[in-house]
Amino acid sequence: MKSSKFLLIFFLFINFSCSKDKDDTLIELSSDLEISDFVWKGLNEFYYWQTKVPNLNDSKIENLNIYTQFISQNSEPKSFFDILLYSQDRFSWIVDDYVELENSLQGIVASNGMEFGLTRQCSGCDELAGYVKYVHPESSASEKNILRGDLFTAVNGFNLTINNYRDILFADEMMSYTISLSNYENGSFIPDGRNITLIKETNFEKKPIHITKTIEAGSITGAVTGTYKIGYLMYNQFVSGYDEELNDVFADFKSENITDLVLDLRYNRGGAISSCVVLSSLITGQFTGEVFSSQNWNDKLNKYWEEKNQDLNDYFVGSLSNGMALNSLNLSKLYVLTSSESASASELLINGLASHINVIHIGDTTTGKNVGSITLYDYIDNDGNKNPNHKYAMQPIVLAIANSDGFSDYTEGLKPDHEIKESVSQLGVLGDTTESLLSKTIEIINGNFKRSSNQDNLIDNRIIDPEMIKEQKLIIDNTPNIK
Repeated sequence: MKSSKFLLIFFLFINFSCSKDKDDTLIELSSDLEISDFVWKGLNEFYYWQTKVPNLNDSKIENLNIYTQFISQNSEPKSFFDILLYSQDRFSWIVDDYVELENSLQGIVASNGMEFGLTRQCSGCDELAGYVKYVHPESSASEKNILRGDLFTAVNGFNLTINNYRDILFADEMMSYTISLSNYENGSFIPDGRNITLIKETNFEKKPIHITKTIEAGSITGAVTGTYKIGYLMYNQFVSGYDEELNDVFADFKSENITDLVLDLRYNRGGAISSCVVLSSLITGQFTGEVFSSQNWNDKLNKYWEEKNQDLNDYFVGSLSNGMALNSLNLSKLYVLTSSESASASELLINGLASHINVIHIGDTTTGKNVGSITLYDYIDNDGNKNPNHKYAMQPIVLAIANSDGFSDYTEGLKPDHEIKESVSQLGVLGDTTESLLSKTIEIINGNFKRSSNQDNLIDNRIIDPEMIKEQKLIIDNTPNIK
């Protein structure tokens, strides 16, 4: 069976103290510029839009005196990184601590366990309200009995506004804060007097498999008894470390002989392509060895790999990386729930499977991230040793990804077959058959679907913070060789 699982072997040589330009003039590259040097060289080599950024042109480094002068004028790594990005790039980022980055890609972050969204209290006003989307088990929020649907309008005694929410809720040093809960009545938020302090755990592990259950036909209103047995999985991040556990979930679905599968990706902002392939292969199973998706890198790398006859496809698999056979369901139909937060690997799963099976898409239009990234480090030798002088790493967009039909044009998001938006002020219990998205999906499955209008004006006043964009990941964890 074909495979695209290769190890990245590209090293940036940043540890030199001097170089020669074309005139053989010896120039010095000071140590405080080595990070900017790493930034430029990494983006010049890998960045998907490299040819669209004049400052990343290959000619920039032909004369090292000119190059060094350019670097010396841009010694602040993060601002330098930003000015080198293509204007339409919403997703690349840089960090000054790659350990934190590596942890976040595995779902390990500083967290109090409360996943929340923000909405304006009224159209066009500056006052905000937070709403709890879900709570992680064994977290500060779960211990304080914070529940999905809880609303809060103040933090640490300050009313939330469009001007202060980032400093209050997203500051790195803010390891604890107190939220003031409110009720939503007759179009207004009314404080209920409860103030709850939440404390972040430094290395909290967010488990991606949030809910898994089987819904029997007898519990479905309007269903014919014995006809439907629906498997439900809420999966919130594609993390390779949980592939075995995911396989166990599908073993249970298989043993229970489910007839339909509902995959809830409404809060899944993406993750590893390899895990996306595994989940897609668990849902199906009849396409092992066939193309799931195809990668398109920048012009330089596409040309290089074409010369090397490198395969840039990802294929359906029949086993995990450890050789364990997949408990595939061999389904020909899948029901997927999404929101505007569903991104990257979530969109890839929908788009990739759509070439092979009937994917019924329910919920809101997705984010529109059809591109993927890799982690670039400042390696100093061919043994994989990182520069000891800093911990900067980049997560730049390096490719666009298409399904086996060649379709990848969804930068405006994937539109659902059935558009149903969550009611911010009336969030139901996740996994319950009365919860809005799941109940409508069950109606679609059993043929009793009736469209209903949603009058919750808070839906269209939601805030998407720039920090949340960084959580939208399509990670290339199996990168072709560059030697």
